[in-house]
Amino acid sequence: MDASVADAVVCCSRMGEDPSAGAAMTDKKAWGETVLGWFVVRGDADAGGAEAIPTGREVPAAEPVGALPEAPGGVVDFDGVFEAFGIDSEARDRLAKAAGLLGTLSTGTEAEAARRIVRASLEAFGIPYEKIIETVCEEIQALDSYQRRGAAALQAACDEGGRRISGLEDQIRAIREEMGKQTADNKSSLEACNRRKLEVQRVLEFFGPEAVGRVVRDSPKLIEPGAPGAGTR
Repeated sequence: MDASVADAVVCCSRMGEDPSAGAAMTDKKAWGETVLGWFVVRGDADAGGAEAIPTGREVPAAEPVGALPEAPGGVVDFDGVFEAFGIDSEARDRLAKAAGLLGTLSTGTEAEAARRIVRASLEAFGIPYEKIIETVCEEIQALDSYQRRGAAALQAACDEGGRRISGLEDQIRAIREEMGKQTADNKSSLEACNRRKLEVQRVLEFFGPEAVGRVVRDSPKLIEPGAPGAGTR
């Protein structure tokens, strides 16, 4: 954090009030009840890992003014998101300074006193706290819209995937039906051919094996059983 901002915190604390980050946020739930829609409720577990859930009314949807970045592997380019929603780097830098200022506060001060210290410190360096609040709300609004758009894109992808899967399943069923039909047709064909062979075989049996063997050997049209290529034509 900027050294001058840190010095301002020390100066304010010497006025008889020890800043407190923990105390400054103890009544966050009450704020959420007062300003519905701009606060999130964290789980009882570690706040960093808890799922953020909108409280009260939904945050108004914001429209991006630029292309939204992808989130490969679930990694969000927050600067890219905020840029896409028109939140400039100067505003984000002011917010970062305010966040850094909160990080320097010690424990033990009543919430309202800590707020006054932070406001005075920011205003001493030309950073109106109202601008910080505005940027925070802008970022929440942008992230909320980004999440909604991501959810909509996911739903569209799932819908399209479902249609493609359904189409492929229809193709698989059709292929299986065709395979079954061809298998049944081939079985019927084999049985018909075997019946036909048995019918004409009676003629061979009538003339006897010696006559049949001689004709087979002498005929250029016939292939002797056991000869190379027999059974492949």
